[in-house]
Amino acid sequence: MKKVTLIRGDGIGPEIVAATVRAIEATGAGIEWEEREAGLACAERHGTPLPDETLASIREHKVCLKGPLTTPVGKGYRSINVALRAEFDLFANVRPAQNLPGVDTPFQDVDLIVVRENTEGLYSGLEAWLDREQNIAESRAIVTRAGSERIIRRAFEIANARPRRRLHLVHKANILKTTSGLFLEVGREIANDFPDVDFRDVIVDACCMRLVRNPSEFDVIVTTNLFGDILSDLTAGLVGGLGVAAGANLGSEGFALFEAVHGSAPDIAGKGIANPLAVMLAGVLMLGHLGYAGEAAQLEAAVHRTLADGKVRTPDLGGDATTRTFTDAILTNL
Repeated sequence: MKKVTLIRGDGIGPEIVAATVRAIEATGAGIEWEEREAGLACAERHGTPLPDETLASIREHKVCLKGPLTTPVGKGYRSINVALRAEFDLFANVRPAQNLPGVDTPFQDVDLIVVRENTEGLYSGLEAWLDREQNIAESRAIVTRAGSERIIRRAFEIANARPRRRLHLVHKANILKTTSGLFLEVGREIANDFPDVDFRDVIVDACCMRLVRNPSEFDVIVTTNLFGDILSDLTAGLVGGLGVAAGANLGSEGFALFEAVHGSAPDIAGKGIANPLAVMLAGVLMLGHLGYAGEAAQLEAAVHRTLADGKVRTPDLGGDATTRTFTDAILTNL
């Protein structure tokens, strides 16, 4: 039995997390949930969007599954997600993008993973005004050798375990000579430790163009924080959008947080029509991480069978099913 911290989140979060809990429990995986709160609704109830009890639970169990969170505007955290990444040193954001059966997209041969550095770069939070009138703003990007080494090595390990064994390092070293240059230099050094991986580097703008022309040439992509934020949403768009995009945040000391990467969608909250696939597929990643490989494969296969059948789909996928009926269909196929 594995204990997991469960955060239902804001907006549609409670609905799609409930659907995911049903699906995971139906696989028979030995998961014991410890529910904790975070987000806007939590802040309104308790005066903080990220209570100490929530942090303590994640610290104890090391693994967390969460729904989308809304960060309160005007005070406190720049982002609750960023705060969680910093608190538990979740340095690797892993975002798979793979075609789903029956989901119509321009390409049907996408199967890649974006591995994004999650704690440095332009998201380091080092911003300032350079003049009293606030007409000139500055933001500093921090890239360290240690931070680059651990994220690039993790990406090589992921690529080395996949059939194609190909890794693209995405950078802008032609212009950003020191920050991107350091990241690229470290990548070339680590490539020597993985002779079986086909290592290539590509400038970020060229990478974007190639992704929307021929995404099948990519297998694993590793890049810095800002570029990874953009590219992972781009690759999600190749396979159906953020509604089907799962994410894993992996750190040192075994900490791991699994999530839907989309927002809380307050406009449809409570209507029972939200698509649970993003957080459900994050649950698949979590099951694999916890050692429940068979249960993860069963749940993923049930999702694929349901989508391939095409009879039961939520409105965003062209159907009229509710969150519950869509989940029922997945459980029937499971």
